[in-house]
Amino acid sequence: MAPPTPGLSAAARLVIRRFLTTGAEAAEAVAPHAARAKGKKDKRPLGRRLLELGDAAGEGSVSRVLDEWVREGREEAIAAADLAKCARDLHKVKRDAHALELMDWMVNTKGMSMTYARYALHLELLYSVYGIEAAEEYFSGIPSFTRDQNHRTYGALLNCYCSAKMEEKATNIYRRMDELGIPSSTKLMNNLMGLYLELGQHSKAANLFDEMKERNVQPDELTCCILMRSHAAHNKIDTVKETFYNMSLLDVPKQWSIFRTLGSIYMNAGMVEEAELAFMRAQEFLGFDHGRHPFYFLMRQFASIGSLRGVNRVWKDIKMTFSYNRTNFSYLLMLQCLYKLGDTDRMKEIYKEWKYRYENYDPRLTNMLTRAHLRNGMTNEAELFWEKVKERGGDFDFETCELFREHYLGKGDTTSALKWAEKMTKLPKKQGKQDQETCKFLKWFEEDKVVEGAKSTCNCSNCLRNADSKTCEPLLAPADLLPD
Repeated sequence: MAPPTPGLSAAARLVIRRFLTTGAEAAEAVAPHAARAKGKKDKRPLGRRLLELGDAAGEGSVSRVLDEWVREGREEAIAAADLAKCARDLHKVKRDAHALELMDWMVNTKGMSMTYARYALHLELLYSVYGIEAAEEYFSGIPSFTRDQNHRTYGALLNCYCSAKMEEKATNIYRRMDELGIPSSTKLMNNLMGLYLELGQHSKAANLFDEMKERNVQPDELTCCILMRSHAAHNKIDTVKETFYNMSLLDVPKQWSIFRTLGSIYMNAGMVEEAELAFMRAQEFLGFDHGRHPFYFLMRQFASIGSLRGVNRVWKDIKMTFSYNRTNFSYLLMLQCLYKLGDTDRMKEIYKEWKYRYENYDPRLTNMLTRAHLRNGMTNEAELFWEKVKERGGDFDFETCELFREHYLGKGDTTSALKWAEKMTKLPKKQGKQDQETCKFLKWFEEDKVVEGAKSTCNCSNCLRNADSKTCEPLLAPADLLPD
């Protein structure tokens, strides 16, 4: 059996429990099991039930799901390995408090056995939820014959120290492992190298890499990425290249993360052509299993170095890889990158494609094309564009009003600026920002002494409701009393 959950006084635990009780009660009241409400047996797997609790479910919610599972007569189906997997799945989606509660139930309620890997996970969860002192106390409570025989428990504590940027304690744990004869691992040494990189101690990171080779610890792609970043921090681009080309000698396969890191280093060094080639190589490794975010990263990087070719190339891959579901955000990011590159014609093409595909209207995309029109001085086209959008059932938002208002103010067209300012005050959301923007608008009139425009703004019932009286008072004074 694992040692009890440590680290906090009874008073502290009471405070946390009271803080979480409201969330737990709300989650239980708002999201009861649909199947149970209908009098039917809930057929969802245990892991799914736990994941569907949501972030708002507080203390006790996991235990209630587990107890319900047992009451359904499924206790024999609960295996320690399955529960540990559920805890790891919750940890992956950053639901560490739920994962910790699951492990406490597994050990303290059911008395299930702990393996090296489960001790390590429990320790890391305690650090995430309660901090480093709780992790240290738990570590000291692990039976020594278990704790000192495997790298997982020491490695977990070392990882916690690295995350907390506690170099001295991380180094001490590393040395203690040596004394106990516990072999090092790639993950452990990567964590320590990453800590040195974060602290700016690049020579220590390089020395640890040499130590890896001496100990016959196999480096991986993360090791090489850390080492390249360390060399780049000292502007040793030639050494970065050398590290990259030597990876084949180290039996490290070149993957997307390697080329991503290399491209970012080249980009920061102003080596645009080299960066573009590295990002293109990184793209060759991406597929459906990587998810969308690596594609988004590369699209942004290509836009940052001015590569329209690269942006279009990634967009083509996104359309092929995720043809079943191209999200609004994918289209928005493409428009943002094209805007950065100044390609308005291509933006129109992408917007037109989105217009005929979207399921849920998103004004952010329309605003991006509006922004491009206004930047290019195409005011009438921007206004007509929005009229057509409204005919199709779309509507403007706060950002739309800001775009037009600022554009017209820049042109000195106060009448049109007032029209969009009034529309802004009618929007139901972002009321605090409305107050700020209305006062900023009035301030513009004050600085430019456009008294009639200011009076028109302050006399508008909507604007008057939102404007600060201290801002309006001097503007409504007679013109001859205003300062020169």
